[in-house]
Amino acid sequence: MTDNHANHALLRTRTGDHARVGFVELFFDLVFVFAVTQLSHSLIEHPTPQGLIQTAILLGAVWWGWIDTAWATNWLDVDKAPVRLLLFGMMGAGLLMSAALPQALESRGAVFGLAFAALQMSRTGFVLWAVRNDPVLKRNFQRIFVWHGAAAAMWVIGGFAPTEMRLWVWLGALAIDSAAPMLNFRVPGLGRSRTGDWTVEGGHMAERCGLFTIIALGESVLVMGATTAALPWTPMLAIAFAGTFGGALAMWWVYFSSNAEAASEVISGARDPGSIARLAYTYVHVIPIAGIIVTAVGDEWVLAHPSGHTDVKTALAVVGGPALFLLGVLLFKLAVFRRLSPSRLTGLVVLAAIAPFSLMPSPVALCLATTAVLILVGAWETIALSRGAKSA
Repeated sequence: MTDNHANHALLRTRTGDHARVGFVELFFDLVFVFAVTQLSHSLIEHPTPQGLIQTAILLGAVWWGWIDTAWATNWLDVDKAPVRLLLFGMMGAGLLMSAALPQALESRGAVFGLAFAALQMSRTGFVLWAVRNDPVLKRNFQRIFVWHGAAAAMWVIGGFAPTEMRLWVWLGALAIDSAAPMLNFRVPGLGRSRTGDWTVEGGHMAERCGLFTIIALGESVLVMGATTAALPWTPMLAIAFAGTFGGALAMWWVYFSSNAEAASEVISGARDPGSIARLAYTYVHVIPIAGIIVTAVGDEWVLAHPSGHTDVKTALAVVGGPALFLLGVLLFKLAVFRRLSPSRLTGLVVLAAIAPFSLMPSPVALCLATTAVLILVGAWETIALSRGAKSA
């Protein structure tokens, strides 16, 4: 790719150094703190198969709104006033979208669809204008604009569709958003994009996705604090709090091992960094995020009812959340380093062994067991890395 970013006022200048995450990007992320909170609370209120599907589709929309912005700011210079104004406008659209999330499939579908479409199209249109003097990036974002336009139309149509049809229309919109990068944004007459043409600053992408992980873990902390504050403080609640808090710490431990930093180095030094970043961050990274959200839902139920019978929904959240998280970080390591992680794979196997018996112990005992598995994985990786091993 022709790397003439220094000649384009709104684009980052590539110096080979790590591109820092700007304060305005952190400010932008505050909207998604609210969005993740809305998603977890929506699942808590609708713990049914349909509620799970609805939450998954809405999480997909939230994720594409965020990850597409992370890619855009990998190119845009966030210290420039026009870029900041763009992000502020997108924050407004994102806040409306997040506020509509709980009733998106009921009375606020139009607000959600219009806000999400505005977020996607304003960003993509701005970037297309910003790269107008770079022929490769210009053609790339022309293709992206077409795909985002098709998806945005579906999100808007779904918002105005009858409630019984909305889920299916939005599933189609999500399919378009999800398929576009995989198909290299192929458009008749415009050709297709090549990941080799994408100048990716690996450190910036790694840091952005790490910060989104912090957002999701922050929701777990908020759930623990708010639920604990509203309940009588008993010894059983203290044990449940220790189990849920320990699980959040363990997930942070597993994710932010030295491999997280090593990933950015691998991407930066790769022959085709765009291909690795697309798989690892665009597609795989949402899986551990989903696991953290499901775990936060399980934390709510464990803290509210730590003793007694473990029902199906609690068992699924308490075991399924950590399992989804470990699956995500396992696939992330495979995507970046091209090898399976024995520690993460072992953790998944142990959780799978626990699953058939998950209705037998109390919720707090089940929570302590799954937290122990996460701690085991974190300790294994730390010990292996301290010994210089690559088998963690």
